[in-house]
Amino acid sequence: MADSSPRITPEAVAKVARLARLDLAEADLARFAEQLAGMLAHFADIDALDLSSVEPMTQPYPLVNVMRDDVVSTSLDRDEVLAAAPAAEDGRFRVPPIIGLEG
Repeated sequence: MADSSPRITPEAVAKVARLARLDLAEADLARFAEQLAGMLAHFADIDALDLSSVEPMTQPYPLVNVMRDDVVSTSLDRDEVLAAAPAAEDGRFRVPPIIGLEG
């Protein structure tokens, strides 16, 4: 395993938190520094692996399009559907405005 000495200090965590406008409690800084150092150690372990024989990929498994074919078929009659609508205008559904209403 990689060096587990803390490379991230609570002061560094506080600085990054301040830059990100995060309000962290003083008691949390040491815990977060330890967690971040552990993550960096894990990344170092991954970096140490010999991956020269592994082919680069974008997905760990092949993706297959699961969508059906686009087939033209009959649909509902426009006039019949609009006749059942509460309000219609110029061949379209008429809906109440929602932008700019008070309250």
